[in-house]
Amino acid sequence: MMMNIMDSQQKFRMVCTLTFGDIYGQIIVWLIVIFLTLASTLALWSSTRQIYALATVGIVLVLSLPFLLFAFVTTLLNHIEFAPIEETTTRMSLNPKSSKSTQKTAEAAS
Repeated sequence: MMMNIMDSQQKFRMVCTLTFGDIYGQIIVWLIVIFLTLASTLALWSSTRQIYALATVGIVLVLSLPFLLFAFVTTLLNHIEFAPIEETTTRMSLNPKSSKSTQKTAEAAS
């Protein structure tokens, strides 16, 4: 029989391991898309085609933002970990006096 997580009394700590390097590539690609969009807008900009230039910027932004958001959120969710908390750690965090005395003892010993 499988044990349900809610049935156990084990406590977990949520740890996020996301770094800037994990999303750096996504930011660079999106900046390239924005600069290409602005370049195409400048190419289309004239007295007769201003509406097409503005429509190009609007379409690219509306179509690229959901993909950027999806990429960021999935990258973030892939870097969230649940680590079990040991019983001694839980007791120390619940009783701050005991953790201070343990910490002072460790400092004096080293």
